[in-house]
Amino acid sequence: MLRRTFLSTAAGSLAASQLPVDTKPRRVGLIGTGWYGKADLIRLLQVSPNAEVVSLCDVDKQMLAAAADQIGARQASKKKPRTYADYREMLKQKDLDIVLIATPDHWHALPMIEAVKSGADVYCQKPISLDVIEGQAMLAAARKYNKVVQIGTQRRSTPHLIEARDRIIKEGKLGKIAYAEVYCYYHMRAKNTPPDAAPPAHLDYEMWTGPAPMRPYNPIVHPRSWRAFEEYGNGIMGDMCVHMLDMVRWMLDLGAPTKISSAGGILIDKESKANIPDTQEATFDFGSIKVNWTHRSWGHPPDPAYPWGATIYGDKGTLKASVMSYDFTPLGGGQPVHKDVTYEFEQYPEDRTEKDLERHVAPAIRGHMVDLLQAIDKRSKPVADIEQGYISSTACILANLALKTGRTINWDPVKGRAIGDEEINRMLMRPYRKPWVHPTPDKV
Repeated sequence: MLRRTFLSTAAGSLAASQLPVDTKPRRVGLIGTGWYGKADLIRLLQVSPNAEVVSLCDVDKQMLAAAADQIGARQASKKKPRTYADYREMLKQKDLDIVLIATPDHWHALPMIEAVKSGADVYCQKPISLDVIEGQAMLAAARKYNKVVQIGTQRRSTPHLIEARDRIIKEGKLGKIAYAEVYCYYHMRAKNTPPDAAPPAHLDYEMWTGPAPMRPYNPIVHPRSWRAFEEYGNGIMGDMCVHMLDMVRWMLDLGAPTKISSAGGILIDKESKANIPDTQEATFDFGSIKVNWTHRSWGHPPDPAYPWGATIYGDKGTLKASVMSYDFTPLGGGQPVHKDVTYEFEQYPEDRTEKDLERHVAPAIRGHMVDLLQAIDKRSKPVADIEQGYISSTACILANLALKTGRTINWDPVKGRAIGDEEINRMLMRPYRKPWVHPTPDKV
């Protein structure tokens, strides 16, 4: 059984994007029932209608109850999933085939490792980890327990970006490629300054904080704005750069960078409680190809049509790519190519009305879920395998460390260590708040 979505291309050819409908019964659990957790889970149900969402877990009682009602009404069985406040209790049941993890970044590593230990394959949001050693432990656990782990870097499954890679880059229209820019100019850094307060009664703030340092509760933190604090995430670098850097790595078939430098800081918005940079540049050296990142959460973008994206330069042309479109401009004349994002409203009309859904991303998430399911059946690596997620996430984490220390990091991707810099190596593992124990690759 196939759902077919026909994609027209300005290049003058016709391609068909085919999403197989998965008919196998699969038992699914979700850890983190907020905005993107539900978006991911519902896209999975769209392409796998016989999947049964068995369990949901969240430390926010209100969010958890609302998700249970929504998913219970949405899935074919109409059964309301079991609910848990502690992921360990949920995974202890060992009755799940697939676990989705959509928690804040500081809560990715421990649930993911426990999920593969419990026997489940995993879909984990990006970046995979808060620090480098967490990521190494997660990769080691996935391999040790022979589990498929897909990371939510879904640019690799975005229809128009697959087309750009295949019909512009792979066909040689850019010529020799030596440089790429990745960037984000969204005004997305929290600017408000509410006073600290007692956590709401429906939120277990102790468990929400988990292994991170305990800060006084602030309304900015929950829900969704926790990325404003480096205690819980890696800022705009870990949120937005990881997507575009991973996309460029995928498009150009790049491994890990071996030299990373960065500059920036809080240059404009010094009044907000947010402690992440509002301005940052980073250079990732892949040898023959250099990739440069820039973000500013203030001012105008250089190109308003591409406020978040990538520009790949070749000696025969330039490719601009984003979640919304791509544009190929050949050097010295020739026919430019433009393609907009693919929507699938005819096949999935519920996308039009789903609350808070990024409608332009829904087809990419569906494709990502189909790829996950196929990899599970084949016991193969998915398109955004955890190793690829580790490489892209680590590069972004190292850029933040380069910014903090003011030094260029020479990176050995085989050993997973900085070359000749023990201070950086000590910073690869953040301290965990007791009683939580930091995972390491040798103890998973």
